[in-house]
Amino acid sequence: MKQFIYASILIFLASCGTDKPKDKSAELADLKKQQLEINKKIAELETQVGKKDSARTVDVSAVAVQPTSFTSYIEVQGAIDADENVSANPEAPGIITAVYAVAGQQVKKGQLIARLDNRALEQQILQARSSLELSNTLYQRQKNLWDQKIGTEVQFLQAKTSRDIAQKSLDALNAQASMYRIVAPISGTLDKMDLKVGMAVQPGTPGAQIVNLSKLKVKASVAETYAGKVSKGDNVLVAIPDASDSVKTTVSFISKVIDPASRSFIVEVKLPARNNLKPNMTAVLNIVDYAKKNALVVPVKAILRSEKGEYVFISENGKAKRVNVSVGNNYRGQVEIVSGLKAGDKVITDGNQDVEEGDILKTGGI
Repeated sequence: MKQFIYASILIFLASCGTDKPKDKSAELADLKKQQLEINKKIAELETQVGKKDSARTVDVSAVAVQPTSFTSYIEVQGAIDADENVSANPEAPGIITAVYAVAGQQVKKGQLIARLDNRALEQQILQARSSLELSNTLYQRQKNLWDQKIGTEVQFLQAKTSRDIAQKSLDALNAQASMYRIVAPISGTLDKMDLKVGMAVQPGTPGAQIVNLSKLKVKASVAETYAGKVSKGDNVLVAIPDASDSVKTTVSFISKVIDPASRSFIVEVKLPARNNLKPNMTAVLNIVDYAKKNALVVPVKAILRSEKGEYVFISENGKAKRVNVSVGNNYRGQVEIVSGLKAGDKVITDGNQDVEEGDILKTGGI
C-alpha cells in the first residue's frame, strides 16, 4: 500500500513537470500541502493495516481455575514384611522321634512342634529325681533334729547343701532335655514344615517357619534427597498391585542412618491384617510430602517460561492476556500457583505456544 502511494506521488509530480509553471512559489506551496495530506493518509492507512494484522483469532483450550485440595507425594517401592516371621529350629543334635504339627496349622507360642530322641537323658533325669527325693528326706530329718537342738549345725548345713546340689543337677538336666523339644517361638501360622520323623538334625537346621500375619509392615528405601521431607506420622497411601488393594496408613519408623552404599534410608509403615496380603509382596508407598486446601492448580503445560520468569495466558473478555505467576509444588502434571491468579481466571492450556497478548480467542474446555 505504501509503495503504491509513493508511486502515485511520483507520477503526479512528473505530470506537473510537463506544464510550464506560472508561479514557482505557489506551485511549491501547493505541492507541500498535497504532501501533508498524503502523509496523513499514509499514517491512517498504516494504522488500519496494523490493527487488521494484529486482530487475529486463535483456537485454544482453557480451564477456569477454582480452589481445590492439592497433594504431592514421594513415591517409592518396597516389600511387605512380617514383624514376626521366625524359624523354629532344634537346639541339640538328634533324631526326630515325633512331629505334632503340619504346614498351614495355627500354633501358639510355646506349643510343641516336634520331639528329638533323648532316652539317655531321660534316664539321667529319673536318677536325678531319685537323688533329689533322698536329699530332701535327709534334709527334712536333719532340720527337725536341728530345730530340737539335736545334732550339730554342720550336719544340718551338709544336708541342706546336698539337697540344693541335687535340685540344681535336676534343673540342669531338665534344661538340657528342653533342647530336644522344638517349640513355636511365637503364635502364628506354620508356613513351612520340613521336619520329619527319623530325620537327623543339628542345631540351627532350618525346620519350621512361623509367621504372624496379624502384624504386617512395608519396608522401603527412600533416597537421601528426601531425608528432610519424610517424618514419622506422615500420611501414606500404600498400593499393592498384585493384590489389587490399597491401604491408608502412616509412617511408623524412619532409620536414623543413611546407607553409605545406596545413599538411602529405611522407612516402615504398618499394615492391617488382611487375607490377601502376604510377606514379600511388592508395595508402592505414596508418602505425602505436601498438602494444601484451597489451592489454585493448573496443568504444567499451561506454564510458559521467559527470561523474566513463569507466566500464563488467560482469556479475558475473549482476548489473550499475559499474566506473570509464581509456582509452587507440582505432582503428576499439576502445579500449584502461589501468586498471579485468582479463582475464576480462565487459563489457556492448549495452543498457548502460538498465542500473543491481545489475540482474539476461540476457546473450548471451559
